[in-house]
Amino acid sequence: MSTAIADYEALLTPAEVATMFRVDPKTVTRWAKAGKLTSIRTLGGHRRYRETEVRALLAGIPVRLAQAS
Repeated sequence: MSTAIADYEALLTPAEVATMFRVDPKTVTRWAKAGKLTSIRTLGGHRRYRETEVRALLAGIPVRLAQAS
């Protein structure tokens, strides 16, 4: 049986990702459009980024991006 906590993955806003990389939030959006990061859209249309993927990119670990559907 799956629980909500087991399925939970921390998501970051563009501003939070931008702070980590010391860039403008618009740059993070450009990275997502270029395929460097995968973004998840909220019901309101806002972008969110998986914390594990962002931290791997920050550490210089290559991340295999999933195909957007």
